[in-house]
Amino acid sequence: MDKRTAAGKKNQKKGSEGSKKLMEFSLFVFLVLAISYILVTFVTQRTRVNGTSMESTLYDGDNIMMDKLSYRFRSPRRKEIVCFYSANKKEILIKRIIGLPGERVKIEKGSIYIDGKLLNDYIGGLNYAGIAAEEIRLGEDEYFCLGDNRGASIDSRYAEIGNVKREDMLGRAFLLYYPFNRIRIVK
Repeated sequence: MDKRTAAGKKNQKKGSEGSKKLMEFSLFVFLVLAISYILVTFVTQRTRVNGTSMESTLYDGDNIMMDKLSYRFRSPRRKEIVCFYSANKKEILIKRIIGLPGERVKIEKGSIYIDGKLLNDYIGGLNYAGIAAEEIRLGEDEYFCLGDNRGASIDSRYAEIGNVKREDMLGRAFLLYYPFNRIRIVK
């Protein structure tokens, strides 16, 4: 075998190794993009807090991730922070679940009553009862939601929001990821 033939085979071998590495890298990038798409589309969604209604838990401008998957396997729970569409479907609202389907909710003298029993609500600040001044019976797919900053929250107490239907819920807020100095699990 002459030197040119040996050098040609060596270069051909290097070329096929380079092609193999390029294919492996391309497959890796494709898999990362596919998994990212699945996560963002079906499992999580990023949203931004707009306004002061959830202070001191979440602040205006905070960026959170919502879990869109868990409510496919279980029902939303009291005290979870949920993201849902407003009645006109133009904006995403973020509030805390207070009343569950089938329950009766009433706000009287600054306290919340569920089925006639006082709810030990650590947040307080309920100076305005709104439509909940009269007892509200939640439907089988309805939730009563309040902001944590009750004095500055437009929530289920207001007729324009009212009871939140399950079908309007996008998911549960679970991670505050920006600003970086406040990264934490949302509770």
